[in-house]
This record gives sequence, structure tokens and C-alpha cells, in this order.
Amino acid sequence: MKVSTRIALGYTAKKLQLISAISTQKAAQKAFKLFCTPQKRVQKKPSPIIDKAAIVHLKMDGLNIYGYRWNHPAQKKVLIAHGFESSAINFEGFVLPLIKKGYEVMAFDAPAHGLSDGKQIMLPVYINMLNEVHKAFGPFDAYIAHSLGGLAVVHFLQNIPHHPDTRLVLLAPATEITSVMDRFFSLLKLNDKVRQAFNKWSEEVTGISMANAAIHPSLKNIQAKILWLHDTEDDITPYKDVEKIKPTDFPGIKFIVSSGLGHRKIYRDAQSVKAITDFLYIAFFCFLKVCANIAAIYHA
Repeated sequence: MKVSTRIALGYTAKKLQLISAISTQKAAQKAFKLFCTPQKRVQKKPSPIIDKAAIVHLKMDGLNIYGYRWNHPAQKKVLIAHGFESSAINFEGFVLPLIKKGYEVMAFDAPAHGLSDGKQIMLPVYINMLNEVHKAFGPFDAYIAHSLGGLAVVHFLQNIPHHPDTRLVLLAPATEITSVMDRFFSLLKLNDKVRQAFNKWSEEVTGISMANAAIHPSLKNIQAKILWLHDTEDDITPYKDVEKIKPTDFPGIKFIVSSGLGHRKIYRDAQSVKAITDFLYIAFFCFLKVCANIAAIYHA
């Protein structure tokens, strides 16, 4: 952590601790606002791959939401969903490999991220964006989702009709919200009373309890075939939470566990990209085979 970041964090922690001494509720509300507010936006010079994308746009609750599209039109479509304080352009490494596999590729900046409007992001806001993207540009045959994006896509998919052959790639998804909250409250050194008030306020604002926000309950309603990649040294979405997702309970999930990639290097790793594109190519290859069989029957 940078010195400037530590100083800013220390100041914020002291401020919230003082507020909590006066009002637990007010401290909880301010902590919730901080939790939902990205402290930075990705500011990278666009690469040649990004420059070749078509910029697409939609409106959501008065916000301009921007995304990128490559290889349009194609027989199959994949949507990429980024995580907190990230951006669609961070996943440019997937674009060419997916195009080579025959996919149209789309990726959107969530509210308060990248090119899109907004100052805050919450799980229901991300889910709502995915619904709007689905209505405007879907349906999609496959999804690649990282961190908060992974949690949002799982919640989104459980509420729309989708084919059992739909492919979902989860990259270090936010598996248990409580673990993310543990880290947040540890950094700010806020007490249990504030934590309890925070949880209550969060449920009032979002309409989702901490228990239901976890990935596990929603997975039960997903028909898609899932490839789940996670690293044992992930300090943002800890691997210990993944161990609760038993393969015997979810036979449609294939797990790939790495060590040393952490939370963000995992989606830039060449082996991860290959495993993901191979997983999606199998689905695309099967799709083409079915089409060929239908055509053969039709022309017989």
C-alpha cells in the first residue's frame, strides 16, 4: 500500500471512529457510502485492441453506460464483466483469443467505472446494468466475470431464462460478502455495533441481505456450465470461501486453483486465458456441430 494511501485511509478511519462515538447509525451510513464508492478509475492509454473496438452505449437510470464491442456480428457472443475499481479495458487480453475462437466480444464499464457515469456501485446496480445490456445487446452464449462482476453475473443469470449450454467463467468471484466486509472493517478499525448497523442499512438500501448476497444461494439456480478460477493467495476474495462450494453439490462447476497469481494477475495469466478460451471453444464447437447436423437433416 502506498504511503499516500495509508495516510488517507488512516484519516478516514479516525474520522469514522469519531462519528461512531456520536452516532453509530451515521457512522454506518458513511461507511456504506465509502464502501460503494470506487476511490479510483482505471486510466490507461487505449491499446490498439481497444482502439479497434466499436463503442456502444445505453442509458440506465439517467446514467450513460459505455461498452466495447469486437467482431460483430458473429454466431456466438460473450460478455465480459469486470470487478470493483476495474474497467472493461483491463480484459483486453481476452479479445483476440476469443475472436480467433469465433466469438463476438462485448465488455461494459459498470457505473462509476471507466467511461461510464456514476459515483457509486452496489450489487443491485451492477445486476440492473447486466439486465439492460442483455435487453439491448443479448442474449449472450457465454460470460467471463471477475470479482464483483462474477457475483453480479451469477445473481443476474439466476433471474433470466438461459440454456444449459450457456458457459460462465468465474474469475476470483466475490464468493462471500462477509469476507469482503471483514477486510473493510479491519482496515477502518470500526467496532461491531457499527458493523451491525452497516449490515442493516445495506439491506435497507439494496434489498439484499448479506446472506443472500453471497454467491452460494444463487448458484443453485444456475443451469450454465461453469469454469471457476481462483488463487490460493487471493487477498481480496479469499480462497477459504471457495472451499465451501463443494464440487459434489455443484457437478456443473470445474475448478482451476492456482497459487501466486493473487486477485488480479489471474485474469492476465496466459495459462488462465488459454484455459478459458478452450472452455468456451468447446461450447462453440458443439454449437457448430449441431448446426451442421441440422443442416444435413434439412438437405437430406
